[in-house]
Amino acid sequence: MSDSDSKKASAVTKTYEERVEAINAISKPLASKKSTKRAHKLVKKASSAKMIRRGVKEVVKSLRKNEKGLCILAGDIYPIDVISHLPILLEEHGVPYIFVPSKQDLGAAACTKRPTSVVLVRDPDGKGKKKEFDGGDLYKNLIDEAKAYDPTAP
Repeated sequence: MSDSDSKKASAVTKTYEERVEAINAISKPLASKKSTKRAHKLVKKASSAKMIRRGVKEVVKSLRKNEKGLCILAGDIYPIDVISHLPILLEEHGVPYIFVPSKQDLGAAACTKRPTSVVLVRDPDGKGKKKEFDGGDLYKNLIDEAKAYDPTAP
C-alpha cells in the first residue's frame, strides 16, 4: 500500500522542468530552479511577517500607492491577458519582477489554499514596517537577479 501511495505522490508533484514546459510566452525573466526555491522561501517568510500583497487587484492597487518591493509572477497563467499588463506597469514604477513556473507553488508559498498569479513582497526597509523580517538577504539577492534582466534585449 505504501508503494501505491508513493507512486501517487510522485505523479502529483511535477518537477521544475515539467512546469517550465507549461509557461507563457511573456514569462521573462524566468527564475532558475535555485532562484525559484529562494523566491518561494522569501514569499513564505514575507507572508508570515505580513509584508506581502497577493493577487492582481491588490498588486495594482499597491503600485498606484507607490509601494516598492519585488514582484513575483506565475508563468503558467491562462488566459495570458490576466497578467499581461503587469510587467509594463512594474517597469513604469521601477519595481523589479521575476517569473516562477507555477501558480500552485506560489499560492502554497503565500500560505493560501488557492493558486496565486502574482505576489508583491514589500520592501523590508520601507515605511510601515510592522514586524521584524528575517528574509532580507533573500530579498536582496532576488532583487539583484531581477534587476539584471534587460527587457529591451532580444
